[in-house]
Amino acid sequence: MDEFFARLGISLFNLTGLLPQRGRTAIAAVVADIFWFLARSKLRVTMTNLRLCFPHMTEKQRARIGRHSFRSIARAALDHSILWKADRATMERYIRVEGSHYLTDAANRPLILVMPHLLGIDAGGIGMCLHAKLSVVYSRQKNAVWEEWLRKARLRFNEPILFPRQDIDMRLVIRTLKDGIPLGYLPDVDLGPANSIFVPFFGVTAATIPMVSRLARVTGAKAAMAVTEMTTDGYVVHVEPPWQDFPGASVEEDTAHMNREIERWVRRFPEQYLWSQKRFRTRPPGEAPVY
Repeated sequence: MDEFFARLGISLFNLTGLLPQRGRTAIAAVVADIFWFLARSKLRVTMTNLRLCFPHMTEKQRARIGRHSFRSIARAALDHSILWKADRATMERYIRVEGSHYLTDAANRPLILVMPHLLGIDAGGIGMCLHAKLSVVYSRQKNAVWEEWLRKARLRFNEPILFPRQDIDMRLVIRTLKDGIPLGYLPDVDLGPANSIFVPFFGVTAATIPMVSRLARVTGAKAAMAVTEMTTDGYVVHVEPPWQDFPGASVEEDTAHMNREIERWVRRFPEQYLWSQKRFRTRPPGEAPVY
């Protein structure tokens, strides 16, 4: 039954690819508004995160960001009908990459691309793969049909190397980085206390993966932000210059630095961030749960 619904979902995604962007965005808004009222658990997580991160805002302002975040999730899902099917020429028009030269500049290699969970992230990955060979750490899907569909789509351009987070081979990751293939890494998830350190995120103590700092120290890699922005007619990937003086004095300092860089971009497009994830699930000893 799970496979049936997965294949049905893929078929529906493919059908929306026949629509112009305006049509997909309109459908996404309707679907998202329905889920805004029905998906109560996701709504509670979203609003809790927004209250923690934006305490100065009114509840109405936070609700507006949350509702538009749901719309961004829905639009990103429907846009897969283009991302997973269209040819290279169409993708180059649909996804503009600013700073693509940082992906191929030998002077800045090895390079870790910090890719936060702004909702155009799949488009960003494809856009950068149009310009360079990358490696990416990703989360494997539980549903085998979804996993196979996503994997084939992500391998379409320049044969990126995909490392599943669930059973990652860090020796291979390090070797790939040292070979000069940029690594895309999504560090803004809560993987529990065993895999994290506590540093601020929007002023809230958050369990944060310190892997960017540790990989940089082991491989001599630089780190740079690679952030994907949704626009009315497509996507723009912002690849920034590598950070200076990184790594710094400590892993903790580096990881706090990374969170500040992610915050900077989330503040720019708050309605495009994945607020529905339990970013603050793991609390420091003695602190009460927030969800």
